[in-house]
Amino acid sequence: MSDWRPSSLGVYPAGQMPPSPAPSPRQWQPLLVKVPEITVYFWVIKLLTTALGESTSDFLVYQINPYVAVGLGCFGLVAALILQLSLRRYIAWVYWLAALMVAVFGTMAADVLHVVLGISYVVSTTFFSAALAVVFVVWYLCEHTLSIHSVYRGRRELFYWAAVIATFALGTAAGDLTAATLNLGYFPSILLFAVLFALPALGYWLLRFNAIAAFWWAYIVTRPLGASIADWLGKPYLGGLGLGDGKVSLVLLILLVLFVVYLSVTHRDVQGRSAERR
Repeated sequence: MSDWRPSSLGVYPAGQMPPSPAPSPRQWQPLLVKVPEITVYFWVIKLLTTALGESTSDFLVYQINPYVAVGLGCFGLVAALILQLSLRRYIAWVYWLAALMVAVFGTMAADVLHVVLGISYVVSTTFFSAALAVVFVVWYLCEHTLSIHSVYRGRRELFYWAAVIATFALGTAAGDLTAATLNLGYFPSILLFAVLFALPALGYWLLRFNAIAAFWWAYIVTRPLGASIADWLGKPYLGGLGLGDGKVSLVLLILLVLFVVYLSVTHRDVQGRSAERR
């Protein structure tokens, strides 16, 4: 008769090791990417959030006390980021709420530097460019990648949102720099940033530009592009149509909600969705 010995996992013949215990769900569960897939929906909603952030910020600042507006914007940003960072996976409405609050507060931050502190758009654009460069350098040195496809919960996500905040503030300052300081006006600024937005896509498709560099180039430019569109629609000066920031904000908000609801139902922007279905 074979010699058997007891084990915490059962009884096995002598000399035979029991199998390794099954990993717990925490051990085998893959890391979940916390940002959306880069599709046409991403770029459309990104432009909507940047434009809405610009018009909403201007509406709040001019219709309410500027200090109260900045306080509300800061509170909204902190609350939205806490909610986003607390989740284990990407949820469309939470992510885009955080992006919208970054857009609102980023606009306020750039405007406060200019209007309240009297800092020129040239200086603020240079400052935010340097801040973004520092974020990218530290992020790469710590994580060895800037890919949006590897933004997981934890330190990488913190780096990601630091970069996003810097891009929104930079974009606001750059948009006002071209429209006001360089006196191009809003519509010529739209054309300028639309060309700059298209260049990395063309470079990626035709000249094999680095995908990560092309993405962040386009991502940065969407901010002044969206802000210029919102200002052109809402403002009565610098060639604007003068429709009003409140009306523009309402229309943009409706469009944003429709797109986010669609993605929340279809999950077309969830990274790895096709692989999960196999």
